[in-house]
Order: sequence, then structure tokens, then C-alpha cells
Amino acid sequence: MACLILTACSYGDPKNRVIVSVKDQKMLLVQGSEPVKTYPISTSKFGLGDRRGSHCTPVGRMEVAKKIGRGAPSGAVFKSRKRTGEVLKPNAPGRDPIVSRIIWLNGKQRSTRNAYGRFIYIHGTPEERTIGNPRSYGCIRMKSKDVIDLYRYLGVGSTVDVIRGPLVHTPAGQVYYSPDEALQPVAGN
Repeated sequence: MACLILTACSYGDPKNRVIVSVKDQKMLLVQGSEPVKTYPISTSKFGLGDRRGSHCTPVGRMEVAKKIGRGAPSGAVFKSRKRTGEVLKPNAPGRDPIVSRIIWLNGKQRSTRNAYGRFIYIHGTPEERTIGNPRSYGCIRMKSKDVIDLYRYLGVGSTVDVIRGPLVHTPAGQVYYSPDEALQPVAGN
């Protein structure tokens, strides 16, 4: 099944990929070689790395291992990857559970090798006012509407590259990235 630019296949396309810029706190969706859209995100407030127990966001190449939450309402709360039945509105006061969708990542480089076992996800958060700033405990957080949208594009096997540097904005307002940086191994993790 082929997906066209700005359309999404119902189960996602493993050829679609994302680039996460820690510097920009943004995610770029790429279909083929074309940048399609960006989303604001939040990475870890504890910094970058892949050490177990660190609560850091791994930097480097990962892929979508599992997708959880198809058909769940926006704001649906998940605990241990199962729906609790509770639904939270954006910026609801109180705790900060995983909501809406879970895209579970598996590391593909030495610098990301612990991602799956550390339960590193792309997921929704009810703390939407914090999106755009590093606030997570290692995962990549998104607004519920954005993670629901992204979920439709990514398939199991889709590549997720987390880079330290920025996405690049052209004078025409288009967003690109440096493919060389996205593929560089990250030292020190």
C-alpha cells in the first residue's frame, strides 16, 4: 500500500521516518526524502544518554518496535502499556501519565542499545504546556493531537533518529536536516 505526501496509511508506513532535534525540541516527519511536517516535542530534563536508570533520552538511531493505543480516545491514560479507562484533558492538574498513543522504540546503535528495555517511547502527555522544553523522564513527549497524527504515519520498523543539533530552516520556511548528522554515531554513551 503506497502512501502519498500528507496522507497517512491506516497502520503506518515503515518507510516513513522521523528526525528528533534535541536542540530545537522538534520532530520532523519525512516521507521518502521529503520533509512533510514538524511537531513540537519534549525530550528528557535529565539530558542525553542511554545508561539504564539515567532517565536520559538516547541519541542516535532507533526504530519503531511496537505501536500501542490504536483507536483510543485523545487523552486515554496508559499504565504498563494498558488503558486504564481514564481520559485526561490537556493540562489537567495532577500527575503526568502516558496518554493517547505509545510508539515503543528499539535501539539500532550502540548509543541507543538500551532504549527498548528502558521503555523509551514517543507518547502523549497531558502536560502539553511543557511541550517545547526538556521535561520528560527519557521518552519523547508530544501533544495528544500530534502523537495521534504521527501514529498514523509511522509503521513498525520506521526509523527514528534523535540528533543533538538543529533542524535547518530555509529562507522559504521549509524544514530540513543534515542527513550526515542524523547518521553519526554518538560518542560517550
